[in-house]
Amino acid sequence: MNAAKRSDTTPAALTAAEDRLNAILGLVGEQGFQSIDMLAERFGVSTQTIRRDVNALCERGLCRRRHGGVDVLPDAAQNVAYTARRILHREAKQSIARCVAQAVPEGASLFFGIGTTPEECAAALQQRQQLRVMTNNLNVVAALRRNPGCELVMAGGRLRNTDNDVVAGEAHEFFSRYAADIGIYGVGGVAEDGSLLDFSQDEVRMRSELAKHCRQRYLVLDHSKFGRSATVRGGHITEAHRVFTDRPVPAPIAAMLLDAGVQLVVASALTYPPLALTTGEH
Repeated sequence: MNAAKRSDTTPAALTAAEDRLNAILGLVGEQGFQSIDMLAERFGVSTQTIRRDVNALCERGLCRRRHGGVDVLPDAAQNVAYTARRILHREAKQSIARCVAQAVPEGASLFFGIGTTPEECAAALQQRQQLRVMTNNLNVVAALRRNPGCELVMAGGRLRNTDNDVVAGEAHEFFSRYAADIGIYGVGGVAEDGSLLDFSQDEVRMRSELAKHCRQRYLVLDHSKFGRSATVRGGHITEAHRVFTDRPVPAPIAAMLLDAGVQLVVASALTYPPLALTTGEH
């Protein structure tokens, strides 16, 4: 028994457990409710182990318990915690980031907006030389600060502690002081009509200012953002020059992008079928 307990705390065991948590979170995000029995069978572990996993995810604020299983957190008025978003759809975000990195030349000047997908894009550019980066996202700074060939400029103002970004007050005019080759930004959601949605007016204002002052606009978002509700409208998907995502987008959105001459880059187009938009008010 003691040996078994010790083996559960080895680096390999801890890594396997964390990988399973990420996989469970991904399944819940993709498919909704997952039963304890189904998860135990899928991962080849006991139901007791899955219950511990579910407890860990719920304690982190990533999921909610339901009788016999686990489900997503329904709250359109508030974004999921940043720690949860970092895990959710991470492989999709990394595949998007690799595509973005291929489109960014050495020596480029870049704006980075807030969010986990721009953070992954920054991580994918860690080895790129002679970049000049302006951002209000401290996670982007952390990803690029060890690159001696990257000049970093950070917006000042009040830090949102949970998100590691600056979106209010004096930061509002930050991007207007520069002109960048490429702006890389995410979004809280995309409505059926192509409107971009976020969770606060400050977030929308910072994104809008970023988009105004760069020559090329790169919108980066995983498939879960299409049809996702958020409370504040600002901008339209067709205002981007390139849209990077991980799956084929809903047909009406694809038609909008085609008509507007926006380049759609799908990181894994051969893997998944097109999505259908969810209905409802946005």
